[in-house]
Amino acid sequence: MKRWIAAALTVLCLLTLAACGSAAAPGEEAVAPGAEEPALADGVYTATFTTDSTMFHANETKDGKGVLTVENGEMTIHVVLASTSIVNLYPGTAEEAQAEGAVLLEPTLEEVKYSDGTTDEANAFDIPVPYLDEDFPCALIGKKGVWYDHSVSVSDPEPMEVPAA
Repeated sequence: MKRWIAAALTVLCLLTLAACGSAAAPGEEAVAPGAEEPALADGVYTATFTTDSTMFHANETKDGKGVLTVENGEMTIHVVLASTSIVNLYPGTAEEAQAEGAVLLEPTLEEVKYSDGTTDEANAFDIPVPYLDEDFPCALIGKKGVWYDHSVSVSDPEPMEVPAA
């Protein structure tokens, strides 16, 4: 009898949620199920990029920041790393990265200019961001050919100012 009542209450709750819908009022952002804050609106932001490693981090010229792009609710952060030593990333674990068919993130080579006026080249990556303010796995492989597990997080998005045309 208790199971039947629990099942009936569950169905009633689901029907109530479905009837209420999840549409936001005009001018408001929709809140993702289970989320406490509205989803980030489509646009371009600066955001803090942190990792669990002193070797895997944003280039010092970027002050720990990357460029977060949100398009159709999908987030990607463009991060210029400290050097060219990291040759590929994988949005997941090292074990997953080594599986057949794994799609690795390829770097782009970017020039960075330091405060003393010197320049250097560093690898930059576009990393998918599943959510903000929480760690997620990101594996890397360096020039030595060894995969390493790391966790990264993206936080504090601030809309970027768009130059006037």
